[in-house]
Amino acid sequence: MKAFFEGIAWLFEEILFLPYAFLRQLENSSWTLANSVNWVFLIIGFLALIYWVFQLNLFNKNGEEKKETSAHSFL
Repeated sequence: MKAFFEGIAWLFEEILFLPYAFLRQLENSSWTLANSVNWVFLIIGFLALIYWVFQLNLFNKNGEEKKETSAHSFL
């Protein structure tokens, strides 16, 4: 059983985390490239926020949102 868990540890440390090891080595030469994963997630988050705000505006203009106080049971 111990070999099974050591095999899982080897898989993650030597194979699946290899891209992150590359990014860790890249940090010494270029901070921006090393943090490219963070930049991608940040851009995706901003795009999702912009899409969400436009959708809220669209539903607000169509009058599809219930705005009376009895629309929600918790009020």
